[in-house]
Amino acid sequence: MAAFTKSVKLLFTISGLFSFLSSNVFGQKSEVVHPEWSRNATIYEVNLRQYTNEGTLKAFEKYLPELKEMGVDIIWFMPIHPIGEVNRKGTLGSYYSVKDYKDVNPEFGNIEDFKETVKKIHDLGMYVIIDWVANHTSWDNVWVKTNPEFFSKDSLGNFYAPVPDWHDVIDLNYNNKELWTAMSDALKFWVEECDIDGFRCDVAAMVPTEFWNQARVDLDKIKPVFMLAEAHEPYLHEKAFDMTYNWQLKDIMNEIGKGKKNVEALDSRLKKEKEEYPADAYRMNFSTNHDENSWNGTVFERLGEGAEALMVLFSTLEGMPLIYSGQEAGLNKRLSFFEKDTIEWKEHKFKNIIKKLLDLKKTNKALWNGISGGELVRLKSNDNKNIFAFVREKEKNKVFAVLNLSNQKVTVDIKSDFITGKFRDLFSNFEKEINSFYKTEMEPWTYKVFYK
Repeated sequence: MAAFTKSVKLLFTISGLFSFLSSNVFGQKSEVVHPEWSRNATIYEVNLRQYTNEGTLKAFEKYLPELKEMGVDIIWFMPIHPIGEVNRKGTLGSYYSVKDYKDVNPEFGNIEDFKETVKKIHDLGMYVIIDWVANHTSWDNVWVKTNPEFFSKDSLGNFYAPVPDWHDVIDLNYNNKELWTAMSDALKFWVEECDIDGFRCDVAAMVPTEFWNQARVDLDKIKPVFMLAEAHEPYLHEKAFDMTYNWQLKDIMNEIGKGKKNVEALDSRLKKEKEEYPADAYRMNFSTNHDENSWNGTVFERLGEGAEALMVLFSTLEGMPLIYSGQEAGLNKRLSFFEKDTIEWKEHKFKNIIKKLLDLKKTNKALWNGISGGELVRLKSNDNKNIFAFVREKEKNKVFAVLNLSNQKVTVDIKSDFITGKFRDLFSNFEKEINSFYKTEMEPWTYKVFYK
């Protein structure tokens, strides 16, 4: 039976691959209609357990005005549901071991607390999405007793984990269409009852794409939602998802930070991006998130002295920038995933840099998302291995960025009609007249961002 279930999941993967080929070879386009408010939005991931000493929704609320001031638009909560106790990892368990899809983890508060938090976020003009774990549940999820037929079983009739290392969760069986109805009903619950604005969908490519397609239709009937897939597959943009993870960019930035690759690899990746994804697909750009931080290291471990410059890079490229809890405070430790490990909140230069970048994205259409923003045009310089320079332009809005993505001091020499005009330096606020020619000396891992 286990082999049969795995074969079915393989068929869904093949189905998705065919969908991807159809989109790119046969000219099909994405049918997703993005919420209008998402066009110039940025996203912030909340690790609620580690955010405050209390680890509650109420304690987190005091940070909302600060996040609004920093320029955040979308608040993404890691899973807020009760966590399974059977086969739990660590003392507190994984957020992603869901015990009840229609309740709130009592460590965080209750559902009324969550409704109040959502209202406060909305009152500040921001939006809320919650993490959704549709591929698996905890071993003691309420469905284990009420609907055991929802779960995959091996030849002996036993539940099993979708991945051996995920021994705290069990696999859901999407061959059962009643599961589709129950899961869709649970998704709708949070939109109808708590007025949230969408979902970040865990391991989205491990769940049948047809389920997500139908769920998006059902949710949009309630209100226009925003859907983020924890996946990179282009076919997910066809009907279900507004945005996918740009892991490919993150991987290249890691290599650049270590000196193993240069900007030629970045340029090649960006060109390939244009070939693979629909024009209006949003890609989520980031240098860290809960997985990267906990399992692979802080931005300082992975990117070294390039952490700051690469943050500027991913915030100005095409795509939506993600900021992870504590990144603005220069988070320099790997947060424990299954234990209490509070973020140390301190003043750090990253906060002001992030604010300037997010504010620019909100007001300058060149940096907007999808086809609402300007297409990136790479500018040739005298040093194409270390210098990454580009312009993005939309409706008389323009951003001109130059980054030294190396540990060497470089001379920048750029000639282009794209950079003619009067610009303002984002970080010094000085005005600068550029007449088709820009020349300067740049220290290692430094950057300039001009706009008009």
